[in-house]
Amino acid sequence: MTSVSVVTLAKGRPDHLVNVVRGLTRQTMRPTELIVAVMQDMLYDLPQAPFPIRQIRIEADALPLAMARNVAAGAAQGEILVFLDMDCIPTPELVAEYAGFATSFDGLLMGEVMYLPGGATAGDWSYPGFAAVAERHSDRRGPPSEGLELCNDYRCFWSLNFAMRRDTFLRIGGFDDRYVGYGGEDTDFGKTLDQAGVPIAWIKGGLAYHQYHPHHMPPVHHLDSVVRNAQLFEAKWGYRTMGHWLRAFSLMGLIDDLPGRPIRILRAPDEDDRALTGQQSHQPYANTARVLRQLEAAAAGPTTAAAA
Repeated sequence: MTSVSVVTLAKGRPDHLVNVVRGLTRQTMRPTELIVAVMQDMLYDLPQAPFPIRQIRIEADALPLAMARNVAAGAAQGEILVFLDMDCIPTPELVAEYAGFATSFDGLLMGEVMYLPGGATAGDWSYPGFAAVAERHSDRRGPPSEGLELCNDYRCFWSLNFAMRRDTFLRIGGFDDRYVGYGGEDTDFGKTLDQAGVPIAWIKGGLAYHQYHPHHMPPVHHLDSVVRNAQLFEAKWGYRTMGHWLRAFSLMGLIDDLPGRPIRILRAPDEDDRALTGQQSHQPYANTARVLRQLEAAAAGPTTAAAA
């Protein structure tokens, strides 16, 4: 297996997508193609590359992440699919490393991700420059010291940088495209893999650098879709997912999520909520765990809050 199609989803942030293309032009193993599932009206103006770039416009009103991945994967020609979020710049060995592992491992492979602060991609960026300032996400475990390591909990799957054989992706039906907007589709896909007996593994390598962009964690800016998708997951699998986000939303007074009842949105997020959850330019990533600690300390009372 040597043919690799790289798949990405895109909406807004044209500079980020240009950096993805620049990263792919520097690969030690050239991809067969780049497929961009475009979730906006206008296609992108992208630099020339030594491989075909196909932009496929996805017609949908909301943010159709699950459907867009399926459409792009179905159009791909490569035997191996590498899925990169549009804010993930691949290191030069990424395609070759994924291809090497996928040749002998029929499952989902998760590469490394390091997070860049604001300004890191300005000008003529370099990989040594990225390595000097990038940080690993504190909510995500690091790669194995070498080779491949199986993940025995499907909830470890994050879709921003992964690869698998195209035939296997299509055989299990891809992502559930009933998930619309942000949240839940990754955990659902991981659960689907688990039920189908398709293994998930971390690898040493497949490194991508995540470009800075303002974000919120927990994602209060996607409150409606998180709630909707959590209830879809519960209807499908019998329990809720995204529990840490729902817990934070509950402590913020945004939702009522008592067990055994539908989740009820109590109010829309306000400026205080956005300030609490927002990412600053000096922070490589937003962090739900940090926000939860603050909320739980405040809920426990002044003494506990001061101790925290």
